[in-house]
Amino acid sequence: MMDDSAHSQHSRESQQTLNFTLNGEAMTLEVAPNAVLLDVLREQLHLGGTKKGCDHGQCGACTVHVDGQAMNSCLRLAVMCEGQHVTTVEGLAHDGELHPVQQSFLECDAYQCGYCTSGQMMSASALLADGRIGRDDASVKEAMSGNICRCGAYKNILEAIQQARLAYDATAERGTAGRQEGAA
Repeated sequence: MMDDSAHSQHSRESQQTLNFTLNGEAMTLEVAPNAVLLDVLREQLHLGGTKKGCDHGQCGACTVHVDGQAMNSCLRLAVMCEGQHVTTVEGLAHDGELHPVQQSFLECDAYQCGYCTSGQMMSASALLADGRIGRDDASVKEAMSGNICRCGAYKNILEAIQQARLAYDATAERGTAGRQEGAA
């Protein structure tokens, strides 16, 4: 049986250094090699927006972006994020402005209890950035099928995503226009 000091030394020796970018900020952490990203976000970094739902990758409550792709953080080891950019729901807003998805979820009342909301928003924002996903309701529903809302707010969630798409498209057009003007 290990005494406390031997156990503590063993724990430190089994840690790995993780360097990644979280919500735009460079981070260096010591994590256990088997630590799941969800647990590191919630327990080590105290970011409570990413929720632990099923812990099996079936509900989508833990969805985050890794290098711009929506992923279930409960299925990803934290050490797999070495050198990557991770965005949580806390990182969607910029300079005090809500992301179009956050704003539309608020305006469309696209939540009930709110437990799934952060995962829904993270999947929705990735969907809007992915030009391969159709703009019709059926394509959006299919793309969002990995996110479960036990309260049944799907109609409002769909409405919010489609409303956010309009704002997202307008923002993208302004950004493109600004780059074109600057290049001229």
